[in-house]
Amino acid sequence: MPWRAAVRAARLPDVGTTLVTGATGLVGSHVARRLVERGDRVRVTVRVGSLTERLEGLDVEPVRADILDRQAVRRALRGVTRVFHVAGLTSLRAGSDALFRVNVGGARLVLEEALRAGVERVVLTSSVAAVGPAPRGTTADETQLFTAGPLGLAYVNSKHEAEVEALRIAARGLPLVVVNPGHVLGRGDVYRSSTDLVRRFLRREIPAYVDGALNVVDADDVARGHLLADELGVVGERYILGGRNFTLDRLFADLGRLSGIEPPALRLPLDAALVLARAAEALPGRPLVTASEVRSASLWWAFRSTKARRDLGWKPARHEDTLVETIAWYREREPDALAAPGARQPWGLRLAGYGARRAGDMLAAIR
Repeated sequence: MPWRAAVRAARLPDVGTTLVTGATGLVGSHVARRLVERGDRVRVTVRVGSLTERLEGLDVEPVRADILDRQAVRRALRGVTRVFHVAGLTSLRAGSDALFRVNVGGARLVLEEALRAGVERVVLTSSVAAVGPAPRGTTADETQLFTAGPLGLAYVNSKHEAEVEALRIAARGLPLVVVNPGHVLGRGDVYRSSTDLVRRFLRREIPAYVDGALNVVDADDVARGHLLADELGVVGERYILGGRNFTLDRLFADLGRLSGIEPPALRLPLDAALVLARAAEALPGRPLVTASEVRSASLWWAFRSTKARRDLGWKPARHEDTLVETIAWYREREPDALAAPGARQPWGLRLAGYGARRAGDMLAAIR
């Protein structure tokens, strides 16, 4: 028997149930599918109003439970030996109260109940946001100190605080391993969470952008990383699951090449982009972009996954395949709502982009 299979066989008992929270979402649905393929008896929590299409045809046991309902979570944990807590709120547009209530309060409740139930293993889905952005031009890993609090990004602070709470509970005896995915793309984002960036690109709803970087990883690779963390991860440790580090220039160029849609031509200074975002927020209706989204996009979300590769044997797929699959998924779901291949940006934005690039070249020459 190969050594990795032997370790798995030694650690995974034949009895008991594996509970997955957040299994109707992008990452959770891929985790649930991978667990079924592994041979686990899988139970998933489903809230009232959840979109369950990603669970159709999957051999799982759904139970009605909200992660903020202690009694429902306690019932869901009956007979459970392993927990994958994937549920959480990912929107940068959500309010601070909601983000902390779900991401911190929900994680605390589920993990406290898992400790009470005496489960054998918990894998917590965190985020690279809990690590914080890297210094510009570099990459961060799990050892980086968290200094992103003063940035005022509620989502980032909620993910960091959730990890702090989780490790406090782990110190009381919970066998916890944490995974920190990058920006997740791929098929199956029925709630339009992290892949909404690609959808907005395909709808030409990104008229301009700022200078930043983003680590992109495939949803199925992240799911595989969860299972490897369950089988081989060290209790109390966290593992970054990241793929390709893109500058936003390069990411939009690749999306344009693969989709046939011209990428946004206008890159704005951060201060100018924030002024426009605040003006958009002041208008009636849903703003095209928010100040929080602009501030987050301007940061250097670049990471290295050396630890996961070395200790878990984890390896992500080719980044281009992930972009192709995400584009294809949206083209299949919303064929009439997306721009056709060959579509260009509005001429005014193209002209503004050209002018901005020329001005930048002139300033660089003068310097």
